[in-house]
Amino acid sequence: MLENQLIINKITRTMKYTLIDKVISIESGKEITTVKNVSLAEEYLGDHFPAFPVVPGVFLLQGMVDSASWLVREAQNFANSMITLEMARNVRYKSFAAPGMQVQYHLVAKSIDENTSVFKGVGTCGDEAIVEAKINLKHFNLADTNKLLAGADAEIVENMKKRWKLLTQ
Repeated sequence: MLENQLIINKITRTMKYTLIDKVISIESGKEITTVKNVSLAEEYLGDHFPAFPVVPGVFLLQGMVDSASWLVREAQNFANSMITLEMARNVRYKSFAAPGMQVQYHLVAKSIDENTSVFKGVGTCGDEAIVEAKINLKHFNLADTNKLLAGADAEIVENMKKRWKLLTQ
């Protein structure tokens, strides 16, 4: 139990920023549209950059990964505790997202298999595309490599289900 809690604490510390605020629409296993409202109160904007605050490009890409991950979770009925970026290709940053803007992510699944998935996505502000990418995700459970971590998997999945309810209200 203590080992599970230590692992869960470590995972939640690495997921410090919430890069999706709401799921706008979802077609199970096919596509998802989400939004992120950019606020000047975002902690990372204090350093990126004080005189010209903009969302870091890696966070724009992570917003796409997070969106695609929710589509995988929903399509697979939360079968895996971990969904990670395996590869990003053809990433194009076209503009900036600044405080007061809303980034809308639209991801289309090319494939969702048991352990991997492939997506094409775009992030827009208004009518302007600001980021585009093709991403591959890997999904798995911690217990796949260590059976003692099955409890941690269960707790992580339960937390993801609670967050899903908040995102889809």
